[in-house]
Amino acid sequence: MSEVPPPAVTYFEPPPSPAELPSRLASPFDPSPPHPLARRAAEELQSLLRRRDVAKDAGLDAPGGGKMFGVLVVASDDGRIGYLRAFSGMLGGRWHVEGFAPPLFDPIARDTFWPTGQEELRALELRHADPKGRDEVEHLRAERSRQLWRQLTDSYVLPNARGERQSLTALFEPEAPPGGAGDCAAPKLFAWAYQHRLRPLALAEFWWGAPPVTGRWLAGGYYPACQSKCGRVLPYMLEGLDVDPAPPGSTGPVPLEEPRLVFEDAWLLVVDKPHGLPSSPGRHAKQRDSVLARFQQRSPSKLSVVFALEAEASGLLLLAKDEETQAALRRQFARREADLRHVAWLDGSVAGDHGSIELPLRTTMDGHRVDAVHGKRAVSEWRVTERTGTRTRVTLLSRTRLAHQLQVHTAHPLGLGAPIVGDALYGREDTRLLLHAESLTFTHPRTGERLTFESRPPF
Repeated sequence: MSEVPPPAVTYFEPPPSPAELPSRLASPFDPSPPHPLARRAAEELQSLLRRRDVAKDAGLDAPGGGKMFGVLVVASDDGRIGYLRAFSGMLGGRWHVEGFAPPLFDPIARDTFWPTGQEELRALELRHADPKGRDEVEHLRAERSRQLWRQLTDSYVLPNARGERQSLTALFEPEAPPGGAGDCAAPKLFAWAYQHRLRPLALAEFWWGAPPVTGRWLAGGYYPACQSKCGRVLPYMLEGLDVDPAPPGSTGPVPLEEPRLVFEDAWLLVVDKPHGLPSSPGRHAKQRDSVLARFQQRSPSKLSVVFALEAEASGLLLLAKDEETQAALRRQFARREADLRHVAWLDGSVAGDHGSIELPLRTTMDGHRVDAVHGKRAVSEWRVTERTGTRTRVTLLSRTRLAHQLQVHTAHPLGLGAPIVGDALYGREDTRLLLHAESLTFTHPRTGERLTFESRPPF
């Protein structure tokens, strides 16, 4: 483990009186305003960020370049009251910045395997472009990606107030941790406090710099911890502390509905998928609960998903019972001989009534981004079906089938400029992602029959 500097505690001057201290730590998931001491610490950090012009130096003022910062008010063993500072992810391309809490992994140790692993994946990506041996290369790439991701998440060490420690991998098993889990400001702050015998008293996290392209966060605004990345991390790290209970529904697993079988024959299945249940286990967690895993348990055939739906979306999902059927169905979608129509509510108003979006997409560690140079071609068609004061209901057709395509195309300013309601990655969290695959049409590869299936949206 690389040597780490002592904690950069900023002590309050003048020190707060005992009456100003919180009785116990508020839940990080509580959207209420932060405790006055946490707000005082945050305002001091904001003043520092302005004086040092950190936003400009780190590119935070660039469009969509802002970042979440956090402060944790702490008490030392001798009773002094101060606070720690942290940022989410990296700041100016660096994990370690003087005066801020470090990451939960050792960057030096990570550099011994991560760059090499990424080069191996890029080499396999180039081989994948050659149709010869594509299935074998796809298997190798998926397996290497799983190994690399587990190696990465194994390197994150999460402590709690009881003195226990657990890896990020173990905390999420049998699922794979989502990208960015453990990199938010709050986990860094609690880990740094525990390491140096500092007692956490109050937390505040705020956005600084330009807002995201979706406008989800505003500079200087205070926000609770997110469920998607910290929903499992923070409850474990807070064990052993006196903490207010989290608001109902803000943490913990949500019971998943059972997928409904719509159609089945000797070659394929059509399933109505509930939101929250992944289509397939995914590369990084072969044993993860999913539609594919549930139906595979009762089928003698080796099932495969023709095209996956996002885990938080719901609606019609097509599964094949053999490779030939899967390939034939995928060709129909590629040639626009088959359609999967989605319905969605968008958070905002949309100019125009219908159109087509063509924005190339590139996969990154924290999602998918528009990239005119390195991105893959992505085309989506849209039509407005209803408008309210703050939302727009649309139907969407993906003419290409890339992950997160509809989310990025709706949210991006060059697309519709309005994220799907409940999109925690490109918009803002809600009770669920309001995206549903409502209509599926294709020609049966074996019988030649033209089939159409419908699923009524639950919203």
